[in-house]
Amino acid sequence: MKFSLSSFLLLALAAESTVASSWFSKAAYNKWHETELERWLSDNNVPYPTPADRKDLENLVKSNWDAKVTRPYADWEPAQLQSYLKAKGTDVKKGTESNKQTLVSQVQGLWHESADTASNSYNSVKDWIFDGWTDSQLKSFLDRHDIPVPQPRKRDTMLAAARSNYESVAKKLNEAAHYPGDWLYESWSESDLKEFLDERGVPVPQPSTRDKLIASVRRNSRLSAVKAKESVASASSSAKAAKESLSDALLDSWSDSKIKEWADSNGIKVPQGSKRNELIALARKHRDTLTGDKIASSASSAYGAATSNVQDQYNSMTGSAQSKGDDAFNEAIASWSDSRLKAFLDARGVPVPQGGKKDELVKQVRLNKHKAATGFSAWTFDTWTTENLRKWLGTQNNKAAKKAGASRDELFKQAQDSYASASKSGGSGYASVTSYLASATGAAKDTSFDTWSDSDLKSYLDSYGVPNYQGSNTNELKAMARRNANYFRYGTSTPHDTFFGRLQGGAQWVFDQLKIGVSSGRQSAGYEAERASDAVKEGATTATHAAGEAAQKVGDRAKEEL
Repeated sequence: MKFSLSSFLLLALAAESTVASSWFSKAAYNKWHETELERWLSDNNVPYPTPADRKDLENLVKSNWDAKVTRPYADWEPAQLQSYLKAKGTDVKKGTESNKQTLVSQVQGLWHESADTASNSYNSVKDWIFDGWTDSQLKSFLDRHDIPVPQPRKRDTMLAAARSNYESVAKKLNEAAHYPGDWLYESWSESDLKEFLDERGVPVPQPSTRDKLIASVRRNSRLSAVKAKESVASASSSAKAAKESLSDALLDSWSDSKIKEWADSNGIKVPQGSKRNELIALARKHRDTLTGDKIASSASSAYGAATSNVQDQYNSMTGSAQSKGDDAFNEAIASWSDSRLKAFLDARGVPVPQGGKKDELVKQVRLNKHKAATGFSAWTFDTWTTENLRKWLGTQNNKAAKKAGASRDELFKQAQDSYASASKSGGSGYASVTSYLASATGAAKDTSFDTWSDSDLKSYLDSYGVPNYQGSNTNELKAMARRNANYFRYGTSTPHDTFFGRLQGGAQWVFDQLKIGVSSGRQSAGYEAERASDAVKEGATTATHAAGEAAQKVGDRAKEEL
């Protein structure tokens, strides 16, 4: 059972209940156990001495807290920073697309959370740690720990049960609960962990282990919850504006005599000779303070008709978006060469069918698209530049590193062979190879394809079996190369804000469904609803200008990447 974004959005719109954090004079980590302090430092890639006493660990956490918790964007990659700015409807300053310092400065000016709020959220981890879990994952957690939940199991009741029993479960397992360990994710598969990160635009550690995946999920869970609530709050505000617009539209549709009739029924005196605009102004002035308000009643009726099928419509919309993403991935891998398909599986520890036909390989790749890469391989060098390859070969005393005019393809082949040889022999030689790769891989891939020649790009696309690059310019070649490389590395086109892109479109979706519902409910709502549905279009445009603009930009970005 998948986590329904519609359930998340609708529950939040219906009742924006938030659990207030406890505010203490001391930082949350002051009461953490030593193992929790070590876990946090490890999750955030902060080295610490072993053994170390608790005070030293706490001081290390304290000195890194601001950068990791209150200003987490400082560690983001340029692509993540750009994605955040676009989601906020802010253009990236021209010429600074790859300038991390400038991007960080822009994000800082738009950041949505105060330092105190961020820090104090760790006083009650249970309030947000489950927010991004799917319904299936919540059910597994509850069943695993024998926690009863009334039938039918709705998401809000499962969340409440998980939160209220969180500390007792930790105590039963003799585990710390302030900053939870791997025990919390025992029922998650590695694919579940990677999918969580993919959906939220978090780069997956490459290569990955289960411990690394859990650390990344744990580190990003709170920020994910905050961003989701922010998106829902925007949608809620816009939905309220839409309902008010609907009430205005109904009022505008009434004749002068009907407005006077309404005023008489509510005991409102209407001055003789009042013009239409004066009648409407009088009605608007009194409508919110009166009981038995026919306008409000009519508006609620029309609004109810408009939203009666919201759940199905939203499920259909999000399901369609997910389906399109899957279709794009499936279309891409269908053209891949057998060697690419086998390498994708091999990098994830999936047995490659011996003598398997291409259809069988494609099927296995499709089934394992959310499985994380488990280690380095000969394909680690896949997107390395000529310069990176030459440096690597130099460390291996390979003659190709000094060969003048060596093509990228030649250097790439030599790098693969050198790695394969070290891997086969094992021992200290292989250890030094993997140590070098661990430190160099991130830097090597950050600017993938930026400096590549057209011939190198075409050769790279040939390795995938991509046939349709004839006549393409350099930027188009780079876009195709990045798209296929991301599919190969992550199992998705690009993991930038997939989940939040859909949430940020939530406000616009509410209005779309409102119009759909009004249309389908005209027969029962009558003439007023028919008139209101047209007016809602104008009201919605004004009410959701900012949210709509951001959602459009996200949509445009998604189209480009697909």
